[in-house]
Amino acid sequence: MKVKDPVCGMSIEDSDAVTTVEHNGQTYYFCSTDCASTFEEDPEDYI
Repeated sequence: MKVKDPVCGMSIEDSDAVTTVEHNGQTYYFCSTDCASTFEEDPEDYI
């Protein structure tokens, strides 16, 4: 399934995500650990 990295906007397959982060019961998929770290600093900026 295609998903969008909420930080950089890159479209990736969920199975190809480098990492995921759970926030408020939802799973977010990331193309890199850098994007995931940025998201974790302030998730509300990206959702």
